[in-house]
Amino acid sequence: MGGDSGAAGVTLLATRRSEKGYLHAGGVRLRYTAEGDGPPVLLLHGFAVSSDLNWRLSGIVRSLRRRYLVITPDLRGHGRSDRPRGPEAYGLKLLDDVLVLLDHLRLDQVALVGHSLGGFVALKLATTHPERLTGVCLMGAGYEPSDNSDFLEALPRLAADLRAGKGIRPLSAYMGAGHPEPGTVHTWLVKLLTRYLVDSEAIADLVLSLPELAVAEAELRRIAIPVRAMVGSRDPFRHSAERLVGRVPDCGVVVVPGADHLSLLRRRTARVALEEFLEACAQRSGNEPSA
Repeated sequence: MGGDSGAAGVTLLATRRSEKGYLHAGGVRLRYTAEGDGPPVLLLHGFAVSSDLNWRLSGIVRSLRRRYLVITPDLRGHGRSDRPRGPEAYGLKLLDDVLVLLDHLRLDQVALVGHSLGGFVALKLATTHPERLTGVCLMGAGYEPSDNSDFLEALPRLAADLRAGKGIRPLSAYMGAGHPEPGTVHTWLVKLLTRYLVDSEAIADLVLSLPELAVAEAELRRIAIPVRAMVGSRDPFRHSAERLVGRVPDCGVVVVPGADHLSLLRRRTARVALEEFLEACAQRSGNEPSA
């Protein structure tokens, strides 16, 4: 599947579909929801949270499902999905899971939206399987060079701290010089989640697999679908988002004044920009949302 019917051949699910279920990807059980009516949009959540915390609690699912079929999986290692062991169970397997889900739902293409870790997964997928995507929107994410030595050197230590039952700071805190420190609330939340509310072994394995998600600059220049990045002016990943400009052929960046990594999802400016981008993706696929 995928590509034979062209961009206009997006397969839509049943009208007003509302589904909560599981599927298996390489022996790993993944939980997802699909609800709403219209062109399909798939939302990928961030590190150490779940689709419900990231997209439902923020109100984005409720806002989008009036005009779109909104699909929200829990990434492996997170939420109600399985938590396999070993770094080899993560990394590029996160991309494979998205493709398995699209096939399961009989969708040729989808608009892909990722926040934080989900954004880096989405960007990598844009370089490996652009034919399955009508566009990619990154929220609180962007491009990080694959040779970021500060980040690479921090990963084994972070994994060891997680296995020892210690909470860690947001991943953006370990990106090195040029990245502002994450906000107090974001830091407190990630420390709480990673110490008490996640499977620390699974998340440690995921952390060690993160170099697999790196994207080379040459890969960025070959991306042939629209990419939009939305980031708060106070988000440590602002510079990562701005690095996309001039590297991805069709790329725009929306910087939301005063927003940080978490509050971005609730800002009206970001919501409006997201819906405008999704509408453009739908027009590109030939399946415009209803008014």
